[in-house]
Parts: sequence; structure tokens; C-alpha cells
Amino acid sequence: MEEKIQEIKGQIVSELEKARTSKELFELKAKYVLGKAGIIPGLMKELGKAAKEDRPKLGQIINSLKEWASDYFARKEAEINEMEKNIRYKEETVDITMPAKKREQGTLHPVTIVKSELVDIFAGMGFKVLETQEIEDDFHNFTALNTPEEHPARDKQDTFYINDSFMLRTHTSPGQIRTLTTMKPPFKVLIPGRVYRADDDATHSPMFHQMEGLVIDKDITMCDLQGMLDELVRKMFSKEAKTRFRPSFFPFTEPSVEVDVSCFECGGKGCKLCKGTGWIEILGGGIVNRKVLENCGVSPDKYTGFAFGLGIDRIAMLKNGINNIHILYENDLRALKQFKD
Repeated sequence: MEEKIQEIKGQIVSELEKARTSKELFELKAKYVLGKAGIIPGLMKELGKAAKEDRPKLGQIINSLKEWASDYFARKEAEINEMEKNIRYKEETVDITMPAKKREQGTLHPVTIVKSELVDIFAGMGFKVLETQEIEDDFHNFTALNTPEEHPARDKQDTFYINDSFMLRTHTSPGQIRTLTTMKPPFKVLIPGRVYRADDDATHSPMFHQMEGLVIDKDITMCDLQGMLDELVRKMFSKEAKTRFRPSFFPFTEPSVEVDVSCFECGGKGCKLCKGTGWIEILGGGIVNRKVLENCGVSPDKYTGFAFGLGIDRIAMLKNGINNIHILYENDLRALKQFKD
């Protein structure tokens, strides 16, 4: 037994010399001292095998070993704690003479800022904001919107087709169809989102943002559309802003109009922004085509409505003096950090 105890002491000394962390110390303490599974507590079990007259002496020897081990571990624990404290102090040392780390303040993307402004304006006029899917089928993207089979918008050079039946939506107008087929009139909805077209130049991007508006009720007229748009431009651009309608054509509205806003830069006098005309084109719209209502199961004799679509990116460019749409999507922080909400 005495030889075994000396061997255990040697093992403890040897292994503790290699211990460098509190975790390693605890593992060794559990191995030798703690609980019934420890090596030293296990020696007490062997007393039962010794002769009766030898048990008192062996018990004293084992207790002496236990006291020695506890003291030895305590000294090693104090040593390791001191070492870890010094390491922690060194790592946490702060040089108060060093300049502070600069944390730049972020900002919302200009498109997000404009989208939020538009949503707030239309929500104040009672519009419900909806999000619809970006992958559409031919019925919702073209057919139900009264788009002829031979219309150039259906060409593969203009539309990103996934297969013969599905595509990335080319406008937010499919949201009109999904609303008309799922909601009962009257209603006012606003549908913002990403759209995709195979087009890329200074003023066009393969991916951009639109916002669709749709109002369906009884006895809706073009006067309702213009009154709403006048309110929009006054809140979005300036209190003096006004709108102008120009005849146009869209398959899903009849009559259709292109809508201009009086130049908010020069007040309509003519400048570089409005190219000397005093007016800036901002959106298209019109009275919902009877055929579209019929395609969606809504009686055109009972209900009428107006629809409009505007480019969020275009308004962001106009308001911020951006002449190239790619600036919005190149993720150049030098450009984007100039925009503040």
C-alpha cells in the first residue's frame, strides 16, 4: 500500500507540472481526489482486504495522502488562477491614448427610402399594401391583362422565361389579376415589388422595382385617378406640384394615359432635369379595361376602377439627381452612404 501511495504521489506531481489551465486542473482533481471514482477515495475501498490489525495504520496513511493531495492541488490552483488573471488583464488592457475605432453610420438604400415614402402616402389614402409572387404564369402576367399573343413583351428577348409556361414577372400588374380573383370589390390595393426585363442601359436594369395601384368600386372615373395622383405628387415632390395626362395605350387599361409631374427642380420653368419642358414623366395608368374585369370574373357593368404603375427606381433617381440606374445596384458605399432617410 505504501509503495502504491508513493507511486500516486509521483503521478500527481508529474501531471500537475504539465497543467496550464483551470480546465486541466479540474480534470486532474476529478481523477485523483473528487468523488467516489477518484483514485485516492478508491484506496479506502481496499482497506477491507487488509488484515484487521493493519487497517488503522493504512487508514492514517490514506488520510495523510488525501491531505497532501488537497494541499498540493490548492497551491497549483492558486498558481494557475494567478497566471490566467495576468493573461486576461493583458488581453483586456485598453490604451486610452489610442484613437477610438470609427464606426460609420449606415443608411437605408435610396430605393427603400422612396418605397417607404410611397407606401406611407398611399396607406394614408386607404390603400392596403400587398406583396405578390415574382415567378408568374402566362395567364397572370400576360393573358388576363389582355396582352395579345403577338405582343412584343412576350418575346424571349424581352422576358426572362423559366420554361414555356412560367417566367419572372415583367411588371407588378399580375398583382391586379391575383387581387381581382381573390378579393371582393370595393377595394384599394398597392402592390410594390421587384420586376425583371431583358433590358440594360443607363436608365434600365434587368431587375428593377415597380409599384402597382388598383382601385375597384362603383362609378370610378379618370377624375378619381387624377385627384389621387395630384395628392401623391404634392406629398412626394412639392406642395406646388401638379400632374398632366397624355393619351397612351396599355392593353389592360382603356383609356390609358402617361402621367407627367411638373418639374420640382425648376417649378415648371424649364431646366436640365426636365429637359427644358417643365414636365417629368413619372408613371402610366388608366381605367381598368372591361376585358380584364371579365377575365377575373368581375362584372364591368357593376364595377369600374383605375390602375397605375410607377417605377420606384426612376423616382429615386429623379429625387436624388442620379443619371445612371446602375449606381443603385453596384453596392458602391461611396455613393450609397450619401443618401440619408
